[in-house]
Amino acid sequence: MTDQGPELEIVHLLRKVTVEFALRQAEFATRHGMHPTDVRALICLLDAARAGTDATAGWLGAQLGLNSAGTTSLIDRLERLGHLDRARDPRDRRRVLLSVTPRAVELGRSFFGPLIDDTVAVLRTFDESETVAVRRFLHTAHRAVAPPPPSGRGTDGAAGADG
Repeated sequence: MTDQGPELEIVHLLRKVTVEFALRQAEFATRHGMHPTDVRALICLLDAARAGTDATAGWLGAQLGLNSAGTTSLIDRLERLGHLDRARDPRDRRRVLLSVTPRAVELGRSFFGPLIDDTVAVLRTFDESETVAVRRFLHTAHRAVAPPPPSGRGTDGAAGADG
């Protein structure tokens, strides 16, 4: 193999990490009777909650690139599995808001918790400048691979898109 330089080595390491994350997500989905898109949906909903974004069926479908029928099927499936709640928006009773159930959060934590804890432990060994560099790199790498946001939205895309 030819010497590709430290930049390409980092790109390949990032790819290696993303592949492993995807494999863990697929394993989690299989173990719990879900489709990989179901796991992506739960991640989107958790990110929305963290960002204070109202998650509706239309919003979720847009995040996942699903049509209305596909989104409805996914929401029905996640609700049937006990991973998703639907509730009327108290500010606008015409809207239905989606959220991840505490049971689903605990299920995810029991599976992904050790991975998250190990990653956080490594990050805690970094000094402030290293943490800033990692964050800047990951934000920039995300923008490089993410599709451009639809017109009328911010430059960082969906709520929680950058982490």
